[in-house]
Amino acid sequence: MNTLAVILEAPERLALRALEMKPVDASDVVIEVAFSGISTGTEKLLWSGRMPPFPGLGYPLVPGYESVGRIIDAGREAHGRIGDWVFVPGANCYTDARGLFGGTAKKVIVPSARAIPIPEHLGESGVLCALAATALHAIKGGFDWREALPDLIIGHGVLGRLLARLTLALGGAAPTVWETNPARRLGAEGYNVIDPASDERRDYRAIYDASGDAGLIDDLIMRLAKGGEIVLAGFYSERVSFAFPAAFMREAHFRVAAEWQPGDLAETRALIECGRLGLSGLITNRRPAGEATEAYPQAFTDPDCLKMVLDWSEC
Repeated sequence: MNTLAVILEAPERLALRALEMKPVDASDVVIEVAFSGISTGTEKLLWSGRMPPFPGLGYPLVPGYESVGRIIDAGREAHGRIGDWVFVPGANCYTDARGLFGGTAKKVIVPSARAIPIPEHLGESGVLCALAATALHAIKGGFDWREALPDLIIGHGVLGRLLARLTLALGGAAPTVWETNPARRLGAEGYNVIDPASDERRDYRAIYDASGDAGLIDDLIMRLAKGGEIVLAGFYSERVSFAFPAAFMREAHFRVAAEWQPGDLAETRALIECGRLGLSGLITNRRPAGEATEAYPQAFTDPDCLKMVLDWSEC
């Protein structure tokens, strides 16, 4: 079986072409992808060639871990799932390309357990499930998360917006969000987005960095209350370091938030279904998958593009 897929042949060299897929095992499902999202974090690093050493990294590769679609076929042990609408957090089903993260294709094959049911009415917004679960994992990864909900979030991209929305959904006070780009200060729902230069506070308890900018750490330490926590919620291509004296004086805590776990996605889905977490206004750009070679550079360079989604319906 073949599939049309987005392939990074090398840094900044992208193609859309057919790939042969591995055979379907007994517990596998075949998904026809309807929409796939482009990540401006890890995928941007893959595109630029700045991704640090990472298991499975190498070119050519199929990127993507934000796909939604329908199960159209399955191995004998998973036949009952045919017809399900699912979220797919990537795939590794190609014979002549690496699946890192492998979800940006017209069809993918994954073990049944990796095809996660989500409400079909979410449509293209379903691609945001992974990022929302990542934000929830960042918040709930602490020992006592109720005492450390974000009160300062760095960056008003999609991850920063989801962190802010989840803070409110979980019963927290409205956080402050820093954003240096004036255009990106728009779109807040129940919280304030400000220019960091205008903020004089130096007593934040929980600072969540969603920018991925390792150069900000010293500045963030200076904004902490004594015993406060900095959560590194982005992905950092540069070495993370900080000057010790200021951190010492504040008895600063640091926490690294990694990828979501299945329980995070289940809880995120429940928050969406009950209406406590909204996904509106986060997808700003849509292009047919046939325009992938133009969509990827736009997703990474256009400051007005919060989230780019590829539509596979015409492929």
